[in-house]
Amino acid sequence: MKDYKIIDSHCHIFPDKIAEKATKSTDRFYGITDAGIKTSGYVGNVRTLLAQCRVMNIDKCIVNSVATTAHQVRSINEFIANEVTLHPDKFIGLGAMHPDSEDFEGDADHIIELGLHGVKLHPDIQNFKIDDPKALKIFDVCEKKGLPILIHTGDSRFDNSNPNRVAPVLEQFPDLVVIGAHMGGWSIWKEASEKLSKFKNFYVDTCSSFYALKKEDAKKIIETYGTDKVIFGTDFPMWPAKDELEYLFSLGFSEPQLEDILHNNILKVLKIYD
Repeated sequence: MKDYKIIDSHCHIFPDKIAEKATKSTDRFYGITDAGIKTSGYVGNVRTLLAQCRVMNIDKCIVNSVATTAHQVRSINEFIANEVTLHPDKFIGLGAMHPDSEDFEGDADHIIELGLHGVKLHPDIQNFKIDDPKALKIFDVCEKKGLPILIHTGDSRFDNSNPNRVAPVLEQFPDLVVIGAHMGGWSIWKEASEKLSKFKNFYVDTCSSFYALKKEDAKKIIETYGTDKVIFGTDFPMWPAKDELEYLFSLGFSEPQLEDILHNNILKVLKIYD
């Protein structure tokens, strides 16, 4: 097998003292454990992520953490930036923002000053609809400052980030680059690909999708978006990189297509040129 350069573009990391609790909380939120689905069993701390990188020859990871309240934003961003500083050969950071913040522009400027390359939002955990006026202010600021946004998209249980809400945002902010996590629509994968693949400013990552999709369905969804718009990610600590990579390699894409998915596309989105 070709020795690919691999970037894991969706990794959550937490300080050691809360990592185990935060990891279990995420599993519970998605009902993964209750459904009897086996996840990695990893704890979402830096030490574990670096170990996985060594074992699987992952070149870099895009690391983030979600702010559940507005007052966490600055401290989370400083935590992420510090870990990037400690591990510059392995980590690229995304900053957190929150719709209840009183200073979106200041938060975005802080993210840029820290050397972070974009923003991570999670409408379900942060409890907002992405077309809410407060959220639109975040998108406006990020578009103006050139900050791409990785955003959790889709959930059949809620209506915070489903295609009916994503599409108007993409139309309103055509110069804002958005990465829709979980193939653009967790648990509503096919619907999302049919409704959102037409937007030039919309990319998707693969994380927390393969476990629930038949291979022929996953390949069709990737082809609908186009391999130039799909980005590899594991949703660390949820899924083992080994399983995610083996699944991707089994889908029959060409070497150039895999190179785009595994590293080229995310570097283009984040405007990192190596």
